[in-house]
Amino acid sequence: MTTATHTDPSPVRPAGGLLRHRDFRLLWAGQAVSSVGSNVTTVALPLVAVAVLDAGTFQVAVLTAAAWLPWLLIGLPAGAWVDRLPRRPVMVACDLLCAVAFLSVPLAAALDRLTVWHLLLVALGAGTARVFFETADQVYLPVLLRAEQLPEGNAKLQATQTASYIVGPGLAGLIAQVTGAVAALLLDALTFLLSAACLLRIRTVEPRTPRTDRSRSLRRDIAEGLRFVVRDPYLRVLTGFGAASNIGLIGYQAVLVVFLVRELRLAPGLVGVLVAVMSAGGIVGALLATTLARHCGTARAMLLGAALTGPPALLIPLATPGVGLIWPALGGILIGLGVAIGNVVKGSFRQTYTPHHLLGRVTVSMQLLNYGTIPLAAVLAGALGARYGVGTAIGVMTAWLALTPMILLIGPLRRRRDLPAAPAAS
Repeated sequence: MTTATHTDPSPVRPAGGLLRHRDFRLLWAGQAVSSVGSNVTTVALPLVAVAVLDAGTFQVAVLTAAAWLPWLLIGLPAGAWVDRLPRRPVMVACDLLCAVAFLSVPLAAALDRLTVWHLLLVALGAGTARVFFETADQVYLPVLLRAEQLPEGNAKLQATQTASYIVGPGLAGLIAQVTGAVAALLLDALTFLLSAACLLRIRTVEPRTPRTDRSRSLRRDIAEGLRFVVRDPYLRVLTGFGAASNIGLIGYQAVLVVFLVRELRLAPGLVGVLVAVMSAGGIVGALLATTLARHCGTARAMLLGAALTGPPALLIPLATPGVGLIWPALGGILIGLGVAIGNVVKGSFRQTYTPHHLLGRVTVSMQLLNYGTIPLAAVLAGALGARYGVGTAIGVMTAWLALTPMILLIGPLRRRRDLPAAPAAS
């Protein structure tokens, strides 16, 4: 297998760690700004639908579903293509596509042409770009970093992404309060342009995919990635847990803004602040993940993260106006803590455990089920909210999430201190 050419002369453990790695800093900066923009959108797009277009609960949930639907529709072929193509140009093209998509919303609003269908197409287009970007990003990080640097790199990226869950919604709520929700999407478009600019400045030379690999059948490539995941006892269980937990996690999040605005009567600014506070635990989790994995073991850290992701969700339906907002805030903080720990450990494990030539296909094979359940969860939550009330939808989804950690006890994870470094067959 061809290895990457690292132009960064940093030693394995330089003072300051990856802060002295120029190309990683550029990747990190680009993802930081685009993550902030994306999390502005998670609040701004539903607020545009609710406040500007008077959309119903089910329509708002369908918007969330549309953003994740491309994982089901094109996820597998996208993974195969990413394993064949240079990853950085793919990521730049995705950033530019997202910038154009989000710029179209304020333009349509200015022309008095904005509709829920327009928002739906924007969500689908951005979701399609996200499939290619996230898959390419997972494969590109091991090109920039050595194997021993990946846990630190993933922890930094996860911490920044989690911080964006705080900054993004807060900004969205503030902008929506001052100038309207539509204006918040301008910020998202700008962040994607800045991300593309950072990626274009990276100097690391990515190895070319051999022509013999490019001539292979796309169907054969897809099947190879799927087989690797299905046959591996660790990746198989992690995929099942991710899919099940996302049903509850995204299910309640899909109707959370509607719940806060229409049931609790919160102002847009307070909605943004509360969603931001609920995400705060993720920063702590990302910062603690590598230390926790080192001292307790990677397998045990995964189990602890799952335990924090599940039962605390039961606090969210206890929300009431005023002091009762402490319950969703606390529940969200604990969930964020667990999700971040799990994401850092799982991401580093997959990148080092999986043969690099299969990494794009293995990543997207796992995400097909992990993310493929998300649009179904969003539609289910929307249907429950429309039929029985949004409070009932929140209760059902959080109860499901509370039960999902038990899935990790099915496989070999519970018997190990650490996850293995390589598949048993090798």
